[in-house]
Parts: sequence; C-alpha cells; structure tokens
Amino acid sequence: MTTPQGARARARMEVTAAIKDEARRQLAAEGAAKLSLRAVARELGMVSSALYRYFPSRDDLLTALIIDAYDSLGEAAEAARATAADVAPAQRWVAVCEAVRRWALAHPHEYALIYGSPVPGYSAPETTITPAARVALVLIGILREAFERRGLARTPVPAELAPEARRMADELVPGLPPEVAVAMAAAWAQLFGLVGFEVFGQFKGVVEDRDRFFRHAAAQLAHGVGLVFP
Repeated sequence: MTTPQGARARARMEVTAAIKDEARRQLAAEGAAKLSLRAVARELGMVSSALYRYFPSRDDLLTALIIDAYDSLGEAAEAARATAADVAPAQRWVAVCEAVRRWALAHPHEYALIYGSPVPGYSAPETTITPAARVALVLIGILREAFERRGLARTPVPAELAPEARRMADELVPGLPPEVAVAMAAAWAQLFGLVGFEVFGQFKGVVEDRDRFFRHAAAQLAHGVGLVFP
C-alpha cells in the first residue's frame, strides 16, 4: 500500500520533471539567458509561488539542468566504454569520443548550456564539478588501463613546461606521467572543440563527410595521448 509520504514524494518528482522539461523547451526556443521561472510556471499552469517551492531561483533551475546534462553526457560516455570493453584502448577512446559527439548532436541546446557561452549573471556551484568530470574520467580510465598494461607512447614536454606538467599529473591524473597529463588536457580541449564546431555550425561549407572526419580526428587525438592502434 502506498504511504502518503510516498505519494507526495512521487508527485514532487513528477512536478520537478515537468518543470525541467518545460525549462528545456525554453532553452531551445529562447536560450539559457532568457530562462524565466515565471514563464515556466505560466506554461505549466502554476502560480510562481508554487514553482519556487521546487526551485527557489532561476539559478537553482539552471544548476539542475546543467547537472542533468552533464550526467546524461557522462552516461553516454560510460555506456560507450562498456560496449567497447573488448577492443583495444585506442579503439575504445574513439568509441567514447563518438558517443560524446552523438549525444551533443542529439541534445544541441543542452550541449550549448554546458559548453557554450556562459549565462550572464550565473556562476555554477561546486555541485556541478563531479558530473562535469564524468567524460574526462572515462577517457583517463582508458589511458590508465593502457599505461598499466601496454604503456603509452609519450612525447616529452619542454623543460619550461615540466613543473606545470608535474602539477597537472599530481592533481588531475595521479599515477600517470606528466607528459600524459599535458596530452590529455590538450585532447580534452580538442575533443570539445571539434564537437562544438559541428554543433554550432562552424563546419558548414568546410567538412561534408563529418562522420568519417570526426572518426579520423578522434583517432588522431588517441595518437596524441599515446594510445597505439592494433
């Protein structure tokens, strides 16, 4: 038998989901900067004061949407890694990169929310850090496995970069060499640069066969971090 508390919790979850769904529709139509709690409440037939019981401010709603987007993207990356568990690390890397691209193309407005222009007046809280790291942790895990089993081809860093490289390795990829930390940071930026260029239309008139282009580019990123294809 359903308890009153259980029914209330389920009802709250349903209303919260409806609020976020409507907010995503507004993101697609107006952009994050114009997201309005009053507009969301109006579309849902709620009074603003009722909606504030779920999200006290626009920033709270934005944070919830950002966390959902990062988690959804992270789940796609983790699923791709699991599906490619039986192939070489370099091939697994490419599979994860392609999953990131597919997710971004399927969710362009959510991608823009987390990797597009900053929302004026909004500062992301620390609660977004862990979800934001999920894709990076998947890729770092692939590098760690390759390093422990087969080793990685490493490109020496210039002497003037060595202290920064050691700091990055200690803080971001403990147990991996400094050269790998530098290569990983560069590959991370290039991956989302490639995806962002496609999502935001920068490849129009430049790259036509984008599937094959991206696969090749992801393989180049794998080479750059020291992964070797069989």
